[in-house]
Amino acid sequence: MLGNWELLTDRLPLLGCLPAAERDQLLGNAVLQTVPPGTILFEQGTDPNFQHIIVAGRVHLFGRSADGREVVIQVVAAPDLLLPAAVLSASPYLTQARTLETTGILMIHAEAFRSAVFSQPALVREVIGSLSGQFRRMVRQIKNLKLRTSIERTGCYILSLSAQQQTPDRAVLPYGKNLIASELGITPESFSRALGSLQSHGISVQGDTIEIRDRRSLVAISAPDPLIDDWEEGSGSVGGVRTGIIDEKEKRS
Repeated sequence: MLGNWELLTDRLPLLGCLPAAERDQLLGNAVLQTVPPGTILFEQGTDPNFQHIIVAGRVHLFGRSADGREVVIQVVAAPDLLLPAAVLSASPYLTQARTLETTGILMIHAEAFRSAVFSQPALVREVIGSLSGQFRRMVRQIKNLKLRTSIERTGCYILSLSAQQQTPDRAVLPYGKNLIASELGITPESFSRALGSLQSHGISVQGDTIEIRDRRSLVAISAPDPLIDDWEEGSGSVGGVRTGIIDEKEKRS
C-alpha cells in the first residue's frame, strides 16, 4: 500500500517542501505503517507523542462524554495531519482517533515535528494550510448542525457523497448508518426517518446504495449551500477543503 520515502515525499508536499537534509533529519526516527480498520491511533485526553499524517485512507475522530457516550466529531481523509493543533501546543488530544479502513500512517515524533515547524518557514506554510482547511471544515460542520433540519442534513450528505463518488444518479454509503447518523448529529432512528422522508423527494434506498431518481427534487428539499457544503451542485466535483495540504500546495504552484 505504501511506497518508499521518495514516493512518500512526492505524495506529501508537507515533506517535499523541506530541503533534503532537514527532511532526512525529520524522518530519521519516523515510522511509516499500514494499520487495519478499527485501530486506535490515540485516545482522548492523552498527550501527543507523535504527529500522525494520514498518507492513505480515512480516520474518524470520536468524542466521548464522562458517562461513556460516543459521537463522531469529524472524518479526516488523506492526505492530512491529525490534530496538529494539539501537537504544536503540546496539549492533550480532545478526541480519540480511530481508523475507518485500512490506512497508511506516517508517525513523526512530536518534539521533532515542533522543532522543524518552528525553524522551517516552508513547513510553517504547509501546516497553516492544513490548520486553515481543518478550521473551515469545522465551521461548515457547525453551520450544518445548527442551521439545518435532519432531512436537509441527510439530503445534503447524499448529494455530497454523489459528488465525491462522481455518480450523479446514486450515492453509496461509505460506512455504517449508525456512524453516519452520529456524524450528522442525529440519532440512527432520525437518520432512518430522514431517508424515508426523502424517498418522496427523489431517492430510493437499496441497502447501502441510495439511488437518486429525481436530483432536482432532492436538491430542492435539501437546499445545498456552497458556504456549508464542500462541493458545488452542477460541477461534479468536491471542493478543495477536504484534501488539505496537497490542495494548498497546488494553489501556490
